[in-house]
Amino acid sequence: MAETNRQWILAQRPTGEPTHGDFELRETEKPTPDANEVLVDLAYMSVDPYMRGRMRDAESYAEPWDVGDPMQAGAVGTVEESNHPDFEPGDTVVGNLRWADYVAADGAELSHVRTGDAPVSTALGVLGMPGRTAYFGLYDVGEPTPGDTVVVSGAAGAVGSTVGQLAKLAGCEVIGYAGSDEKVEYLEDDLGYDHGINYKSEDVRDALRDVTDGVDIYYDNVGGPITDAVMDTLNVDARVVVCGQIAHYNDTERPTGPRHFGNLIQTRAKVEGILVRDFAPRFQQATERLAEWVASGDLTYRETVTDGLENAPDAFLGLFEGENIGKQLVKLD
Repeated sequence: MAETNRQWILAQRPTGEPTHGDFELRETEKPTPDANEVLVDLAYMSVDPYMRGRMRDAESYAEPWDVGDPMQAGAVGTVEESNHPDFEPGDTVVGNLRWADYVAADGAELSHVRTGDAPVSTALGVLGMPGRTAYFGLYDVGEPTPGDTVVVSGAAGAVGSTVGQLAKLAGCEVIGYAGSDEKVEYLEDDLGYDHGINYKSEDVRDALRDVTDGVDIYYDNVGGPITDAVMDTLNVDARVVVCGQIAHYNDTERPTGPRHFGNLIQTRAKVEGILVRDFAPRFQQATERLAEWVASGDLTYRETVTDGLENAPDAFLGLFEGENIGKQLVKLD
C-alpha cells in the first residue's frame, strides 16, 4: 500500500482577515522524486506575514497562489531520496517548499543547511531569511552610525528582534514597539532595547516623545498609526526602512491617513523599501556574520513553535494576532 502525504492547499481567497476555511488539508500519495529532484522529509516549516499577499488575486513582489494551489513556505528537512548529484540521503536542506509532510523538489531550489552549533530551525529564522532581512535592511538601507536613535515596529517579531540587537551592536539607542507587556519586557531585558512601548496600552505618539526628541532610523515592519507617529518625529537626514506593513495586509480597501511627503521635505529623510532577495549574492556573507554573533552570544533569538502540520493555519493566523515572540515555526512530526 502506498505511503500517504498530507499537504495544505489554498481553498479560497480570503476577504479581510484569513480564516480556517481558506485552507484545506488534502491527503495524497507520498511523492517520488524525478530526475534531478530530491525527496525531503520536512522537519520545520516557516509561516510569514508576506504569505498573506500571495493569497490575493493581485500582483505583488511575491507571485500569488491560485485557488487550489499548494501553500508554500520556507522549510528545512532531511533528504530521504536523491536524484540530484549535490545531495545525498541524510543531508539537511532548506528551500521554499510546500506545506506538506514530504516534498519532491528540484535540487536547484535547495541549499544545504549549515548552522554550526545552532539548531537547524535557525535556518528559517535568525540565520535565514528574517535574519538576512534585518541585516541588509539595517546596515545597507538604514546605514546606522554610533549615537543614532533607531525605532523598530514589530520589534519582538522575527525580523524586528534581530534589527534591534544589530542596532545596539552598531552603537545606537534603540526603541521598539510591541503588543504586550510580556513582549516589552522581552525587548528590554533579553534583547537590550533601551525602551519598549506597548502600542496596545500606551499612546504610540506620546510614549515615543517621552523617550526621544528625534528618530534617525525607523525600521518599519507594521505601518499604520505607529508609522504615523514615528514619521512626525524624524530627524533631518533620517532613514526609513520599509520592510513590512502587516497592519494593512487584511485591509479590503486602500487605507487613507496622514500624508508624509511634507515631512520628507522638511527633514530631507530617505524612505526605501527592502526586499531581501535583492541581496542574494551576499547571503552567505550575512549568514556567516550572524552566525558568529549567535555563537558569541551577542545575538540571541527566540522561536514560537506550533507542533504538527495539521496546525499550520493556526500558526499563520496567529501572526495577525501578535501571538508569536521571535520566529513563528511549525514543527512536523
